[in-house]
Amino acid sequence: MKKARVNVAQGGTRMKSQSGFSIVELMMVTIIIFIICGFAVLQLQPAWQQIQANAALNQVKSTLRQAREMSISQRRTIIVQFLTAPSTSCPGGGSVYNCIALTQMIVTPGNPPTQAAAAAPFSIIPIEGNVKLMTFSGEPDTPDGFIGVAPTPPQGLYTNGTAGAPTSGLQFQSDGTFTNGNVNPVNVTIFLGETNLPTTSRAVTILGNTGRVTWYQGTGAAWFRL
Repeated sequence: MKKARVNVAQGGTRMKSQSGFSIVELMMVTIIIFIICGFAVLQLQPAWQQIQANAALNQVKSTLRQAREMSISQRRTIIVQFLTAPSTSCPGGGSVYNCIALTQMIVTPGNPPTQAAAAAPFSIIPIEGNVKLMTFSGEPDTPDGFIGVAPTPPQGLYTNGTAGAPTSGLQFQSDGTFTNGNVNPVNVTIFLGETNLPTTSRAVTILGNTGRVTWYQGTGAAWFRL
């Protein structure tokens, strides 16, 4: 009986034939990978929108807390402004609020002493990503009930029951209270969200008498305290 011949490479290892992939096969694999990645992006997009909304909520509440703590620790009034892109260096456009600015009141010694706002804010914070101060159709007032009725879209800032900030301004006083420029306590509600995405709705409220900051997550139809 004849034995099968085996080609042995140098070093005693068996020689094996190797074959590659054709261009058509590589293209098919590439297309399948792109399709899978596309489905993954679609699945992750809602989660990313929620992450952005939560990041914006954290920015707003931490900025307001910083302003209150600074006003108490430094015994100095801190002005809080909600700004729009056309009037500042804030990103974005239109008349929607998308930045928060903090400005100190400068005290000038005298008899009596006087105070006036510094020439420029010491901090301007753009709100995260595509999130803006806005409300959605069908969205109710927060459980704090500072407005008394459902907000009117797209208004995202309310002082007591009135849309927008008072012309006299909003300020944290040295005792921690949140007031208008006439030093009268005011309750403020700040609504946040991404355009056409009610599930990204968030809200922050400020109780004027104490300066307490509270925050909520919304569905576009209900609020849940965080």
